[in-house]
Formats: sequence, structure tokens, C-alpha cells
Amino acid sequence: MKKENKKNSRTSSPAERLAELAQTIREHDSRYYLDDDPTISDAEYDSLRAENDALENAFPSLIREDSPSHRVGIEPSTKFSKVVHSVPMLSLGNAFDENDVASFLRRLRRFLNQGNEQDMFIVAEPKIDGLSVCLRYENGIFVQGATRGDGSTGENVTENLKTLESIPKRICGDVPSVLEVRGEVYITHSDFSELNNQRENNGEPPFANPRNSAAGSLRQLNPSVTGERPLKIFCYSWGEVNKLPWHSQWEFYENLRNWNFPVNPHAMLCGTLEDLLKAYQRIEEQRPFLGYDIDGVVYKVDQIDLQERLGFISRTPRWAIAHKFAAEKARTIIKSIDIQVGRTGALTPVARLEPVTVGGVVVSNATLHNADEITRKDIRIGDTVVIQRAGDVIPQVLSVILEARPTDSSAFVFPVTCPCDLQTPTLRRPGEAVTRCTGELSCPYQKINRLRHFVSRQALDIDGFGDKQIQTFFQMGWIETPADIFQLVKYRDQILELDGWGEKSVSNLIGSIESHRKVRLDRVIFGLGIRQVGQATSRLLANRYRTFENWTNSMVKASQERNAFEGQKADLSVAGEYYVALCDIDGIGTGMADDICAFFSEPQNLLILDRLGGELIIEESVDQSIQSSKITGKTVVFTGTLTSMTRAEAKSHAERLGAKVLGSVSAKTDFVVAGPGAGSKEKKARELGITILTEEDWRDISGPEL
Repeated sequence: MKKENKKNSRTSSPAERLAELAQTIREHDSRYYLDDDPTISDAEYDSLRAENDALENAFPSLIREDSPSHRVGIEPSTKFSKVVHSVPMLSLGNAFDENDVASFLRRLRRFLNQGNEQDMFIVAEPKIDGLSVCLRYENGIFVQGATRGDGSTGENVTENLKTLESIPKRICGDVPSVLEVRGEVYITHSDFSELNNQRENNGEPPFANPRNSAAGSLRQLNPSVTGERPLKIFCYSWGEVNKLPWHSQWEFYENLRNWNFPVNPHAMLCGTLEDLLKAYQRIEEQRPFLGYDIDGVVYKVDQIDLQERLGFISRTPRWAIAHKFAAEKARTIIKSIDIQVGRTGALTPVARLEPVTVGGVVVSNATLHNADEITRKDIRIGDTVVIQRAGDVIPQVLSVILEARPTDSSAFVFPVTCPCDLQTPTLRRPGEAVTRCTGELSCPYQKINRLRHFVSRQALDIDGFGDKQIQTFFQMGWIETPADIFQLVKYRDQILELDGWGEKSVSNLIGSIESHRKVRLDRVIFGLGIRQVGQATSRLLANRYRTFENWTNSMVKASQERNAFEGQKADLSVAGEYYVALCDIDGIGTGMADDICAFFSEPQNLLILDRLGGELIIEESVDQSIQSSKITGKTVVFTGTLTSMTRAEAKSHAERLGAKVLGSVSAKTDFVVAGPGAGSKEKKARELGITILTEEDWRDISGPEL
């Protein structure tokens, strides 16, 4: 597996590499958390997870809602009963330097419409590298414990958690009748060392790292085995609570201590950016002496009312972020620079390095991002360079050591043609950093990468359909578009004649394909590989348009309206309703909408969609996050100045309650919320006879919590 992973990393663009990482990490998570039998070291595992984080940081358009960095562990094992979390166990976004932390604070204040002079307290605490769990108490009694699982559903490990002495079995005092406490189970370095010594003395294989030993220990089928393991826990959050008796994160920690839950003693309350950075530095300096693994510092807005106002983006809270520790560095030599072509035609340069060990991981490749990056740093073949593992891992070239440059070196020339057999010209749009192959549907690299993307874990997730199978079937001419996959049964006899294929493996493949004909709409949208459309955007589109037919019809109409501007920037004030509605979806905007429209403007893509729709049963989308309310299903337009909330707050809150928020008024609009300074939108609403609400009216309808 390790050799295969290295091969994949050399041949994939960032988008494909993210898909490969998701699959690879999922496989290793299964070995870590389900089989308790890791096959790679702690450093190698961390390398994979952090590479995903750093790739998303380097290529924001590729960020996926359920990326491996947003998940601890794996789907619940069938060995344990399942527990559906009443409140999802969310992920955290990452910050890698001071600028990221400063940007985090600016985003908070901008969303809340606060000035720098207003107080905003932030809790800073070590980010424990362990296994997340949820402890449920009813009337003060511990009744259920679950792993995080996939964030929505975890494993019932109640009896195992009861063996941890640090978890109170009964809590007294002013305790909510329903209380879920969340924390991180871990094992100290000294206990880990002693545990591995015992295992070696007993002829058992040692655990790979403290994190995995904690996870494996907690997931024992026999609770008595868990009881023999020296597991500990730090508590840091809550899930379902029938009534919050605290008003701040810090007050919650005080309650936890009073109820005898372990809380990390290094947590600090901060008031400024400088305070946060000092807390980060202090915790980083203490890191070698803590006796347990941490991989950064978590910042959380202290005030609960502000947390509620800030809300969430996909599956990450706006009000919290993880500040990861600095990357490690090393020197090596660039042996060559290769060009990878992704499914969207993006050409990504990758440096092939003399292998070098950085923080326990052997690094032989590093991303160079794009042509501008190579030019800016003047990176050349043969150069001695400083590399680092960003986010504690992804390899990237920091700088060139000019005094070590060979005398015969020459500047790297970025290719003007695609490295595919067609040698199609490349194109770089004005204002973009990415150079792309113009071959589109004719480029074999893009075709095959689109197929890989379509069957990937985050798309249709067809088991047994990996890179090797796709490569073979593509070369044989049996599959070229996603719909062809569902016609592979026609080639059953020919597949049986291929090396490595038998009756059972062919039957398994065909069976797996057939079992995936029924699929969620968001998975289909994501699987199409439309530029800039990741998993989070796919879910936004699915939740807004509900059905495959409605989505495709609406996108065709939106693309026709967009094309009316003949390559110029679209004017939303006069653009058609379908294009405006697409741009108005929170998180999309005109740039992403233009890429979606470009996809639907291609006749060949419409044929592909038509064929695909004929092969699949695509389920209607239901947004589980939407709360039922008086405004569910209503269309709302905000105009003018809002005084008690920001426009972003109002829009976010309305969409959580199931309303559709648009930027323009039409006959289909249900409400226009007009504040001071409302102009043409309010006038048009009056002309159309649409209900106009004041800000106070809106708050009465949408709920007092706004």
C-alpha cells in the first residue's frame, strides 16, 4: 500500500491527490480504529492527514466538507451498535501562522459587525491528539458513551468508557437533566511506553503511536481489556443540553471542574490577537514537557451568545479554529520537475527530490503549486532547496539556496502544451494563477481523472473500482464517461479474459456497480467534477434544487442567461432569475456560478448528464440541518441597513430556518426585509405587492434567538 500511495502522489493533481488521500486515510483509519493493526508509523499517518489540510489551504477551491481533516476515525464498526449524535460532532478549520489567526479574528468581527474596540474574549487551549468521544448524562447519571465516528453517527462504547476512572459516573449539584459532555481520550507518553513494553514481553506487536493505542484500547469488544489500559480524558465541549446553565466557554469549564470532569490546565482566556499568539507560544514551549501528544492550539470564542450568532460553515464552526504548530524544515536537491494534469485540466508542477527525512518522514516530492510560484522563487532543476512540511506535513519548497546552484542551471520553462499525447495548447485566463489544458473532453488525462473522481469515496463510492481498473477499462475503450460504468456488464466475458480477473472478482465488481445505481443528488453533483464545485458546494446545490431534473434544468437556464453577456462580467441587476438565484446561494457567488454555467454550456456535457440520469436513481435531497419554522420554504430579500444584525447573520439564520435568501426581488419573492436606506428593491416589492417587513417584524417571524 505504501508503494502504491507514493505512486499516486506522483501522478495526481491537487484535486485527485485529495481524493486519493481521502481513500488512503480511510483505509488506514480502518486499520487504526477498526482492526487495531496499523501498517504505517505515526509520522506517516500524520503526514497523510496534514497533507490534506495543507492542500486545502493552498487550493481553497478544492476544500471538501467531509475531507479527512474534518473527520476523526471511520464510520462505526458493525462490531458496535450505532449512536446517532443528536448534535453533530463538528470539525475545526485550521490556521497555520499569525496571519491566519489575525484573519480569523477579522472574520469574526466582520460577521458580527464589531469594531476592534469592542471586547471579544477567546479561550486558547492545547489541541489533544486523541480520540473524540461524547458522554451522555441523564439526571446526573452516565448512561451512554460514543465515539465520534463520522461526526453524525458513532459507536456505542459505553461499557468501555465506564472503565475510565477519570470519567464521573454520577454528577451532582445544579446539573441539566440532559447533558452531553465531549472530550478527547488519550494516553500519556510514559504509559504508552510501558504498554508497548508489556505487549512485546507478551509476544504481541507494539502499538504504532499513543493516539492509535488510545483508540484501539477504547474499542475493545471486551471492556475488561479497556479497563487494563491507562486511558485518560480531557473534556472541552458539550453536545445536547436541555438548558444551558452557563454563558461562556470559560464558565462551562468551571462547571466541568465542579462536576469532577478533567479539564486541560493549560487553557487560557485571551482578549487580543497578541494574547492569543502569546498563549500559542507558551503552549508550544510546554509541548515537550506535557507528557501527552498535542498538535496545535484551539481558539474558541468565549461568549455563548456570540457562538450562537456566528453559527457554522458546513461542518465547521465560525467561532473556533485550530492553530497548528509550525512546519519542520530540511535541505535537499530538486532532481526534476514534472507536470501533472488534473480532471479540470489544471497543470500542476511537482518537484522530484532527493529523498530527505523531515520530522521522521521521508519526503521525495513537493508541490510547486503553479508557474508563478516557480518564477517568484526562481526554482530550477538541480537547485538545493529548503523544504518544509506545511501544517506539520505537506512537502513544499520554501526557498532556493542560491550559493549552491549549479553553474549550468537554466530557468524552468512552463509548458505551452499539455503533456498528453494530443499536445493540446495550454491556456491561462487573466487573473488566474492556474494554467490549464484546453483539450477539455478530448484530453485523456482529464477524461480518466474525471472517471476516477466519479467513483471516488466522496462521489459514488463504488467498491473495487480503483485506479488500476479505470486505467484498464479506459484503455480498452469500454468506459469514457460516467454512464459507461453502468454498462460494463456488456464486457463481462472480456473482463474475465484479463489477467487477475476471475468469476468472483468480476461478479463482485458488477454487483458493486449495480448496488450504486441509487445515489444521493449531492454525490452525483460532486462526482461530475465541475470546476470549483466541492462537496460542500454540492450539498448546497442539492439542498437548494432538491432533484436532479430541477437542478439540471435550472443550470441550463442559468447558463443560457449567463451566455447572453457574451464573455463579459454578468450584471446581476439585469441578469436572468436563474443565474441570479444561483449566485445568491450562500458560498457560491459569481465566480463559481460562471464555472457551473460553463459546464452546462458544453453540449457534450449535457449528453453525458442525460445518459447518466437514465442509468441512476437519484434521490431527492433533504437538508437535515434545516429547522422547521414559519419561514421554511419562503423566499426572502434583505435590503437597506440592518441595525441589530449583520447581513451575513440574517442570511445565515434565515437559511438555517429553511428560507431561500436571494439578492433580487421578483414575483416569486415572499418577503422583503427593508432597513433604513432601502431603495429600488423596496420600490419594486411595493409595485409587485410583496409583503415588506421591518427589521423588528422579521425578528418576530424568524425567532427571538436572532
